[in-house]
Amino acid sequence: MTPSRHASRRDERTRVGALRGYAAILGIAIASLVAAGMVTGPPLPVDAAEAGGAVREQGASLFLQNCASCHGPEGQGGPAGPTLIGTGSAGADFYLRTGRMPLGAPNQPAQRGEPHFDDEQIAALVEYVASLGPGPEIPQVTEGGELHRGFELYTANCAACHGAAGTGNAVGGGAAAANLHQANSLDVAEAMVVGPGVMPRFDFDQADQDAIVAYVLYLQDPTTPGGLPLGGFGPVSEGFVAVVVGLTIFVAVARFVGLRTARPPAEEIQ
Repeated sequence: MTPSRHASRRDERTRVGALRGYAAILGIAIASLVAAGMVTGPPLPVDAAEAGGAVREQGASLFLQNCASCHGPEGQGGPAGPTLIGTGSAGADFYLRTGRMPLGAPNQPAQRGEPHFDDEQIAALVEYVASLGPGPEIPQVTEGGELHRGFELYTANCAACHGAAGTGNAVGGGAAAANLHQANSLDVAEAMVVGPGVMPRFDFDQADQDAIVAYVLYLQDPTTPGGLPLGGFGPVSEGFVAVVVGLTIFVAVARFVGLRTARPPAEEIQ
């Protein structure tokens, strides 16, 4: 073998080794990029990321201006208000959308009223409060819940406080259960997962939740083929009304008869 052939083979081996080295480096680089993508996930579109950041920034600003004085600058709570960590989007949406928050003064009862913020501001505050810690999400409500099942569940779990007709009631300790005749379907569903005030949280499945919602909406405009509903309390209220009406008629008749009996005959007057 001539020296020229040895040199040619050495050059060929050198080129092959270099190509293999380049391929190895390229493979390592590609594997690193894939691994980084698997760990961090694909980046959000710039517009979506910017929009989400703007909403959170707006919510944080509104929170500092309207809520932090009672609930703390980071929602950790304080002497004038409970912690909001774990309230979730459902709790924030319920209290803000129904006008129960913010309060006019600390320790003031949270009562239903007109919302203090518009829809965009409420959405920003809800997103910010939800970011403070995991909590119940805004529930989905499906129309067409089973009415009779809703009646059974409402009677067993709700009527003791909210009343058989949903008109609300005092529950002791200065607390009162809300009148449900102003509530919409989302209000009812959120209240069940949030547990506002002294109300406990309920863990109903979707079918039972929808059934209770359907029955509460029914209570707002019930059918009363027998006449006046009389509060929907059944024979107690009906019997009370019957006694009052009967006594009134009896007293009126007795008085009329008494006056006729006490009046002297016409010939005696002459």
